[in-house]
Amino acid sequence: MNRPLYARQMNVVGCPTCRLVCRSLPRCPRCQTRLHYRRPNSLARSWALLLAALILYIPANLLPVMYTSLFGNGSESTIMAGVIDFWHGGSYGIAVLIFTASVVIPCMKFLTIGLLLVASRHQNTWAMHERAKLYRMTEGIGYWSMLDVVVVAAVSALVQFQALSEVEPRSGILFFGLVVILTMLSAMAYDPRLIWEGDNN
Repeated sequence: MNRPLYARQMNVVGCPTCRLVCRSLPRCPRCQTRLHYRRPNSLARSWALLLAALILYIPANLLPVMYTSLFGNGSESTIMAGVIDFWHGGSYGIAVLIFTASVVIPCMKFLTIGLLLVASRHQNTWAMHERAKLYRMTEGIGYWSMLDVVVVAAVSALVQFQALSEVEPRSGILFFGLVVILTMLSAMAYDPRLIWEGDNN
């Protein structure tokens, strides 16, 4: 079976900004972006951002994300405590939604990006098409991880109109927001062209 030719073999490179395909040059002739066959230090930067996100995910789950006060009785709750409270209160849809956005999606992103990085590090030819789909899925769902932050912000804003109740965000939500941002940056730092490196050997 004939293998497809790769851009490097044809001495051409695609501009990551304007998508112009041109001969190997220091800069794109259209938008002057620096050109590289592969993003410099892609694996190292992606690993660093992923590990930072994993570390921050611990305080994001252990620290309270919200303070609620009703008729003078205040309490703080973590992400999981909030999910449990919603579930026990009969708001099953909200509980499942927050659990998915706060636990399932971040953990899936950790595992997916880690898998991509390990496979690319060893230039593995295993399931390259599936890994490419995983990468696109990770990019697509990344923004939905911010749903928990949006819920806390919206609830805090709405409850302020009630005279006898109060809701305030706590430090845990800051760590969770940083986790979402770092995982998004980790996926962006990863060069998906590395998926196909093993096929080029």
